[in-house]
Amino acid sequence: MTMNTIFALATAAGKAGVAIIRISGPEAFAAVGALCGMVPVNGRALRKVRGRDGSVIDEALVLGFGGGQSFTGEDVVELHLHGSPAVQRSVLAELAVQPGLRQAEAGEFTRRALENGRLDLAQVEGLADLIDAETEAQRRQAMRVLSGALGEKAEGWRRDLIRAAALVEATIDFADEDVPVDVYPEVTELLGRVSAEMQREAEGVKIAERIRDGFEVAIVGAPNVGKSTLLNRLAGREAAITSEYAGTTRDVIEVRMDLGGLPVTLLDTAGLRDTEDFVEGIGIERARQRAAAADLRIYMLLPNDEPDLDLEDDDIVVAAKSDTFPQERLGISSRTGEGVDALVALIQERLEARTQSVGIAMRERHREALLRSLLYLQAAGAQIEAGADMPDLVAEELRSSIRAVDMLVGRVDVEDLLDEIFSSFCIGK
Repeated sequence: MTMNTIFALATAAGKAGVAIIRISGPEAFAAVGALCGMVPVNGRALRKVRGRDGSVIDEALVLGFGGGQSFTGEDVVELHLHGSPAVQRSVLAELAVQPGLRQAEAGEFTRRALENGRLDLAQVEGLADLIDAETEAQRRQAMRVLSGALGEKAEGWRRDLIRAAALVEATIDFADEDVPVDVYPEVTELLGRVSAEMQREAEGVKIAERIRDGFEVAIVGAPNVGKSTLLNRLAGREAAITSEYAGTTRDVIEVRMDLGGLPVTLLDTAGLRDTEDFVEGIGIERARQRAAAADLRIYMLLPNDEPDLDLEDDDIVVAAKSDTFPQERLGISSRTGEGVDALVALIQERLEARTQSVGIAMRERHREALLRSLLYLQAAGAQIEAGADMPDLVAEELRSSIRAVDMLVGRVDVEDLLDEIFSSFCIGK
């Protein structure tokens, strides 16, 4: 266990109603005791915080957490102070001169929680996503992982695979004797169930990433059909220049918004047409590329027009300028707002339908670990189907699959990832 005692401001820097300073490590209670007297273990008290000269710096609510009760798994004390920058600086300065204390690094409190077994690596990633969550869908997804749901799934897979490996290894141990029961039907059933669950989780990662990073919805169509006006109306502000002259939009304009709890980035693209203007041509090519890569496209059409783009089945085609050119399909008037609410509801419906396939695994690292484990399971299954003449090979494939599952929650071979993961945390976390 790390023996240094660390401290940091756990709330945002600057003036606030309350500022929290967190101290974690073996000297936490002694260090805070030197500032404000006895600190209750697993309790709270109101104490005057004094400097080395005996002067009162502030009056604070002091919370003590014994190692078994704290976030980090170590002794932790929190000082809930009045949030003036002067109070924060004074208390941090007093802690800095305490023997055995040092300023915490980015993410170090959470890293200690991992090292002390309070969180697994997937939960650490869930915590990072919870801190960054801007929408309800992002919050719910992060909380599922932070609650340990992925770790519980991984533990279940691990348990089943250990059982399968033990059954196979029993045939090795009794190679010179008759094994009383054919173990391979149970092994095959275990591998089939685990493989199916892993496959579903791996397939859901792409959608989970979109919930975390945001869906992209491209507004496309010919010049001057009202794309920029629609973007501005959806954004509630003048995000794009609008003009009666065709070709005003030359680059892709992005607006991020919360759509029914889902993070969505709207893309206003250059009007699609043939042009000899070099700069406009670049904008049109970028529009085609971004539209093709987007999760959903809204194609705005005038009467007698046809889409000048390959569309997917759930892309949305709307009649533009419906106040001037009424049509049978969903009509949109970017100028008056007619049909905009219906369009928003349809976008939300299409994106929510995609989120139904999301699981608990939510990062590319998770997907890679799942696919690696699945490869080993497929190899083990192939050996069994071929007759399992070499059960030691089947057992080795199963052990490799278990190691891949362990990587999912950070049990093995993830040291090179930790610095990158914890660098995304703030100092006080």
